[in-house]
Amino acid sequence: MLYLASKSPRRRELLGRLGLPFGVLDLDIPEQRAPGEPAEDYVRRVAREKAGAGLLKVVATPGALVLGADTEVILDDEVFGKPADAEDAARMLRRLSGRTHRVVSAVTLMSNQREVQAVSVSEVSFAALSEAQIAAYVATGEADGKAGAYGIQGRAEVFVTRLDGSFSGVMGLPLHETAALLAEFGLGPLAAARDGG
Repeated sequence: MLYLASKSPRRRELLGRLGLPFGVLDLDIPEQRAPGEPAEDYVRRVAREKAGAGLLKVVATPGALVLGADTEVILDDEVFGKPADAEDAARMLRRLSGRTHRVVSAVTLMSNQREVQAVSVSEVSFAALSEAQIAAYVATGEADGKAGAYGIQGRAEVFVTRLDGSFSGVMGLPLHETAALLAEFGLGPLAAARDGG
């Protein structure tokens, strides 16, 4: 049985696109970058901790497989997590305005026997944003709960002048990488392709 260790509705929607049944585990994992911890290592660690905490919840379920993921926006080695409030969201968007940032999305798949991980790194370029555009976007509430204070699948898509990488990865779950990990456990659309069936 596959479980998603995430409260994110976007991750639920994305994983659902792979056509596999799965359960959802509601976890509260602290997302705190350690001093001196490289940004990508931090994202990898949080994804692994989510999967591990999820596995502990379902360890008694035979064949349990838990997927943990973390996505962060990174600019100049600063990790832009979820904004604390509207003012914080506006601050983040001002920093991202007219710049190219990285979106790192790590996925960990864990069973009692093994663990695999993949990382997707995308580069996203934003147009220069006016204070009015930032205020209008923050007022929609769409920035709430999203790394970097924006959702590429929503109104913020108009800010993006260039995307080099994975659209689903920027949303929160890189589908190609996730499907490849699931295939290693014999699940999902890439597993069927791999078997030639």
